[in-house]
Amino acid sequence: MQKDSLHVRILQGLRTEWAGRDFRYLEVTGSTNDDCFRFLEEGAPHGIAVVAGKQLSGKGRRGRSWSSPAGESIYMSIGMKPDFAPERASMLTLVMALAVCRAIEDVAAEIGDSVDIGIKWPNDIVVQGSKVCGILTEMHLTGNKIQHVVIGVGMNVGRNDFEEDIRDVASSLFGDCAGEECKEALIVGVLKYFESYYQKFAEKCDMSAMMVEYIDKLVNKDREVTVLDPQGEYRGTALGIDEMGQLLVRKEDGTIEAVYAGEVSVRGIYGYV
Repeated sequence: MQKDSLHVRILQGLRTEWAGRDFRYLEVTGSTNDDCFRFLEEGAPHGIAVVAGKQLSGKGRRGRSWSSPAGESIYMSIGMKPDFAPERASMLTLVMALAVCRAIEDVAAEIGDSVDIGIKWPNDIVVQGSKVCGILTEMHLTGNKIQHVVIGVGMNVGRNDFEEDIRDVASSLFGDCAGEECKEALIVGVLKYFESYYQKFAEKCDMSAMMVEYIDKLVNKDREVTVLDPQGEYRGTALGIDEMGQLLVRKEDGTIEAVYAGEVSVRGIYGYV
């Protein structure tokens, strides 16, 4: 992606009020999430978007790293200054997941591709059984008040070479069809849909307006899951999500647990999920 022309094309393509209206592109950076926080602290507005050609210190959930080679993926973050309680912020991962799905579906239709797309709760986008996108939401607090929230999106687009430790679980969107125009359309689409879903979320600061759509995309639904919890793992069947974005799991003893934190995996259905 060429910095100057990309900036112009993204802004020309945007149909948003605030998402991405302050748009920054960096050829190489450590982490777009870190950059987004820095720009917000320097006075950047709610909705600032940062995209990088390559990340040197890409971050995944639970302290993992995110492989971020140049030219093969989208690395983007959006920064916000929300006015809601900190415990609500984790739901923005689910909000962004819906936005990414819609953007991918639009681009797939545009290029005549078909995608079987779903969401592995809470932060992975899955196409035909393999992970194509991860989402990481982070926040900075002042006391008990949110100062800034940043949501990072790492999307494999046209990438073919994966490290050995993720080769069996990761995949890429669109293959040889994934040129620069495709990537730009995905960025514009993610920002457009995120703004729309965020505004629905902000009405009640919960997932009530999006629950049906999210559950329809949930690859975990009605599948056996193992919940990895600090108090000990357990098995059950994923039923969907509640209004707070928690995964509802029917345990083997019949009780239903609302899972707020922890890693959830589905075994034997979609490979890594």
